[in-house]
This record gives sequence, structure tokens and C-alpha cells, in this order.
Amino acid sequence: MAKARKDPQGRALRKGESFRTLQTMYTYTYTDPCGRRQFLYSKKLTDLREKEENLLRNQLDGLDVYAAGKSNLNFVFDRYMSTKTKLRETTYSGYMYTYNHFVRDGFGKHKIADIKYSDVLQFYEQLLDKNDIAISTLESIQTVLHPTFQLAVRDSIIRLNPSDEVIAEIKKNSDKAKGVRHALTKEQEKAFLDCLNEEQHSRWRPMFRVLLGTGCRIGELISLRWEDLNMESRRISINHSISYYADYKKEKFKSKYKVHRPKTDAGIRTIPMLDDVYEAFNEERQYQLDHAECCLTEVEGMSGFIFYNRFKNIHNPQAVNRAISRITDDYNAVEEVEARKEKRETVLIPKFSCHHLRHTFCTRLCERESNIKVIQSIMGHADIKTTMDIYAEVTDAMKKESFANLSQQWKLG
Repeated sequence: MAKARKDPQGRALRKGESFRTLQTMYTYTYTDPCGRRQFLYSKKLTDLREKEENLLRNQLDGLDVYAAGKSNLNFVFDRYMSTKTKLRETTYSGYMYTYNHFVRDGFGKHKIADIKYSDVLQFYEQLLDKNDIAISTLESIQTVLHPTFQLAVRDSIIRLNPSDEVIAEIKKNSDKAKGVRHALTKEQEKAFLDCLNEEQHSRWRPMFRVLLGTGCRIGELISLRWEDLNMESRRISINHSISYYADYKKEKFKSKYKVHRPKTDAGIRTIPMLDDVYEAFNEERQYQLDHAECCLTEVEGMSGFIFYNRFKNIHNPQAVNRAISRITDDYNAVEEVEARKEKRETVLIPKFSCHHLRHTFCTRLCERESNIKVIQSIMGHADIKTTMDIYAEVTDAMKKESFANLSQQWKLG
């Protein structure tokens, strides 16, 4: 058995420790993740061992691997998320879901220092082509990846953010980014509303008419209570929202409803009721009186919600989107048959979600209202650029339509 090494005081030294007599210095030698020999120094053995314990903790936490650029993207993302202590629960869960679903088990295993711009570009293109995701979903992935890479840049782990400008390049070359319609046309909107007059879909009529007549976000709509309405002055108070999400901060992930204030002050607003919206609320109230029923859900002390499902519970936004899909599928199937019989072009309703109804309302509003600040206030846009982008798109389409009509009537010379 080898004789244990000791310091001048006769204390046994551990593996990697030594005492340099000439410098009267204790030394600890170890190998870093890159295979290089590194040293810790101290005048006192107790101080040296404290440094050794800190090093061990960092190694267990992966910090030495991170500092050497040898950690993978998953480690950096988890480190980034650990810094976001003030994120809203729903936002946190959304980030976690997006990353875990699209990145963690594949691209997330790449070493952070090895990832280049072309790697991110190829990864995104693969998601678009093979996974058939939408550009908006890709933008959500970019929302979590870009700041993750930026953290590594700021920590001097990598020099440049490899996700910079990737989305712009994708949009420039992807067919999915072209010709995207954010709103239903007037014909499609009318066709959808006509569907709601069918007996099998009529229970959805009040809710979708309110969506199309207010531009509410789906979380704002499902959280509306009767007390948020002033039927005399015909005004709707939007002061809170409800999200349905998977709680990723718990050990057992479970979806739940959460009441929260709008993300920005602009989200707190009052919306005047159009006549159609006023009638829709009255139709819903009359139905509940006739059938002696109401919403039974209570969320964080709130109750009295206006709209509910067949189980008398608050709506799940995804269930509402599925209802839209069923209604439009039924309409399109009948429309194709009728169009062939009548030898005319079909007016089909494209696939869309609740949020498209918000865009549709905003488009109709822009067609009739020129005051941008009024539109921004009603929509609850925090950034007027969002309002301007929609307004510019609408007015450009109106301009083209106007000149198309003029060209048939106006002959030069």
C-alpha cells in the first residue's frame, strides 16, 4: 500500500492535492472537460478544500462543461429558463411545451459550441417540410431558441447567435410564408354564420357571433361573465382572461384553467356592442332562462361565466377550435355537392381557428374605420405597429379592388 502523502503539519493529503514547499502553497490538480490540466491554489488547506467542494458542485451542475462549450443545447435552455423567475405561469408552460415537443429529444442534444447558422436553418426547414408545421409555430420555436443562444453569447460560451436572421431567410424562401390569409373573406364569413343557423350547430351561434363582432381573444371570451356586460349602455368590459394550460412547474403535469390580467395595459379595454353582438348576448341569456341552466365552473373564485359547454363547464379553447373544424367540414361537404349541381364555383371555408375570427373582425373594422387609434384601442393592441400592419394590408386590398373597378369604367383618350 502506497504511503499517504502529508503536509508539514502531518495532515494527510487527498488525491490531487500537494504541498509546494518553496512557495508554501497548497495545490489541487484536476482535468477539465477539454482534457487540459487545471490547478487550484491556496495558502491554507481548509481554503483549498473549500475551493475543491465548489468545483465539485459546479461539475455536478454541469457548469464546467457549460463553460467549456461542451454542454448541449438542452442544458443551456434549462439554464435560461431557470433565470426567468418572473414569467407568467402560462408563458412558462408554453415555452416548456414548445421546447420539449420540438427540440429536446433531437436538436437539443447538439453541443452548444458546435451549432452553426446552417444547422439551425436546416433544422427549421426540416420542421416545415417533414413535420408540416406552420410558420407561426416555427416563430414560437424561435422565441425560445434565440434567447437561449443569446444567453450563451453573453456568457462568452459562443461568439455569435446562430439563430440570428434564420426566420427571415425561411420566410424569404418558403411557400408557407406567402399568400397567408389572416381573415375570412366576406363570403366565407357569411357562409360560416349561415352554418350556425343549422339546428345541429345553433348552440354555437351566440358565442361565434360575439367573437366575430368584438374581436376578443378566445381567452377573453371564455372568461366573460354577465357582470362584465352593461346591456343598458351596450358596453363590454375586458379586464381579465383565462388560459387552459399544462402546469410544467409541478411534478405531475396537469392541465388547468388560470385567471390572469391581460399581458399589457392595452388589453384592459371597453368594447362597444354592435347590434348583432347585443342580440347574441340576449339570445344566450334567453336560452339559459328557457332551459334553467348556467355555467357551473368556478375558477379562482370567479363564476357566472356566460358561455359554457354541454357539461355546464367553461369552454376549453382547443374544443372550440375543434367545433369550428366540424362546422366548416360539414359546410364544405354540402357546398361541393351543391356547387356541382348548380354548375357554379364553390365558396369553401378554409381551415381556421378562433384567432382568425379576431383577425376577421379587425379586417372588417379597418374596412370601415380610418382612425388607427380607435382600431388599436378596440383590439387591445399594445403596439400600434400590429394595428398598422393589418390596416395597411386591408387598405392595399381595397385599393386594388377600387382600381380594378375603375379600369372597367375609365378609358384613357
